Amino acid sequence: MNATPATVAPEPGLVRVAHIVYALHTLGLAIGAFGAASVIGAFVFGWPSIIAVIINYVKRGEARGTWLESHFRWQIRTFWFALLWVIVAGVLFITVIGIPVAWVMIFLLGIWAIYRIARGWLALKDRRALPLP
Repeated sequence: MNATPATVAPEPGLVRVAHIVYALHTLGLAIGAFGAASVIGAFVFGWPSIIAVIINYVKRGEARGTWLESHFRWQIRTFWFALLWVIVAGVLFITVIGIPVAWVMIFLLGIWAIYRIARGWLALKDRRALPLP
């Protein structure tokens, strides 16, 4: 019998790990919001999010086959897509014409990261899976 994410319950300790990872990502966002860095800059390059993504990779195998698997994937994809778009914005900073576009991208990326972490954490609190692409 094949288990589906809806029928297999994750270990309680793994749910705690997912909460910790969301908390680390939130700390990274808060450092950016209230510190000298940008929200997205602190999220991608700050130690809390880097630690969080390492934890994601170490623990994601344990989440396979549970509804929690979607959270680990969501967290990992949020980090890597944010990094990708920060690099694109960095390349735009090289040109004079691209600087205003890069600033808008940085701002929108910060909002996007806040949304992704908030949506994911709320779903985790409700013990719901997130949509997988």
